[in-house]
Amino acid sequence: MTEHVRVETNNGILTLTLARPDKKNALTDAMYAKLADTIEAAEFDSSVRVLLIRGEGDMFTAGNDVGEFAAVASGKFEGSRNVGRFIQSLARSTRPLVAAVQGRAVGIGTTMLLHCDLVVLADNTQLSTPFVSLALVPEAASSLLMPARIGYARAYEMFALGETVPAKAALEWGLANRVVPLDKLDAEALALAQRLARQPAGALTATKKLMRNGEALVAQMLAEGEQFAQRLRTAEAREAFTAFAERRPPDFTKVS
Repeated sequence: MTEHVRVETNNGILTLTLARPDKKNALTDAMYAKLADTIEAAEFDSSVRVLLIRGEGDMFTAGNDVGEFAAVASGKFEGSRNVGRFIQSLARSTRPLVAAVQGRAVGIGTTMLLHCDLVVLADNTQLSTPFVSLALVPEAASSLLMPARIGYARAYEMFALGETVPAKAALEWGLANRVVPLDKLDAEALALAQRLARQPAGALTATKKLMRNGEALVAQMLAEGEQFAQRLRTAEAREAFTAFAERRPPDFTKVS
């Protein structure tokens, strides 16, 4: 399923496109592996000066493929869970990361933006992190980065209640650099990536290292991942994913 991540390089800009629009770009283990492989390899390729992440279709990404979550919750998933490799590659990347986001960005679709250096949102973007609603916990070091970025009160509301944040609020809160009309999204993100590609790469790398402690972020990811894995195997998670499959609201009041 690696064809669901399209990789293109042009004039120093490596573009990663989530290309599973029929499934709202829901991320599978194979897609995470391709993303991680590409970002990791870029660290050793001096021709790559900037990474640009975008989604094909009307949505950036619906987040993790819920079918795989459900399989883990029921003990039937035998994959390698490359999501950990992907988010760690984001934390450790020394290249500038630019994101172009349209429509919904759910779960990791939002938390990965916390690792991007420039984020451009289309005016129809909606960010959400409904981890608790799925009986899970935040990931990608977002339990550290989100309250640092937007404050504890807003971050807790996003996580605990799954509140959706529209593009305008996301810009006001500091989750994005630009909001543009949908038809100008790709052009604006590319223009910013091109500007970064013309900047001195060594200075950009040094600046990013001063501003972000990648290993501290990875340590937070590992702590989150331990809790996340435990939560996936709880009765609460089974109820959440069963309810999703049965298209009904979950009832956590009867789960001990």
